[in-house]
Amino acid sequence: MNFMILHQISDMKKHVLSAVLALVLLAGFTEVSAQKSSGSSYTNGLGLGIDFGDGSTLVGVSGKHFFTENNVGAAEVLFGDHVVAIQAFYQYHKEIEGAAGLRWFAGIGPGVLLGNDNSAFMIRPIGGLDYKINAAPLSFSFDWRPLLAFADGDSDFTAARFGLGFRFTF
Repeated sequence: MNFMILHQISDMKKHVLSAVLALVLLAGFTEVSAQKSSGSSYTNGLGLGIDFGDGSTLVGVSGKHFFTENNVGAAEVLFGDHVVAIQAFYQYHKEIEGAAGLRWFAGIGPGVLLGNDNSAFMIRPIGGLDYKINAAPLSFSFDWRPLLAFADGDSDFTAARFGLGFRFTF
């Protein structure tokens, strides 16, 4: 997406929003960590998310929770190019036979882009791979996440957007 329609967000707003959302995500994921799904290699993951491709690169907090073996919720709060992106996804995960720790996933989710004087609503389909290292509490993901954004009566579609996730699992 062309992030030029959004203006610079103040540093104070960015830090306060980041701290509050990171604490909410951490508290939510910690509270349900005892509810381990049968068959899944981890229940919760919290770490770094990167959204990159055509346009700006965004970096921030990324979390994932397995409600069941296949039904997953994911959330991110990302910063970059004077914008904050807050997004959530429903993902359907399925193990890849013969590849221990590797799953494919597909899903969709809403999000918002917040700038100083402007904001945009997003819809994002998502599909990718999630790999959990069996001997370590780490998972990695790579996905394709095209972006459909609506701002000020205008819309914009960007197909070339991708995501990387590096998470500590518990």
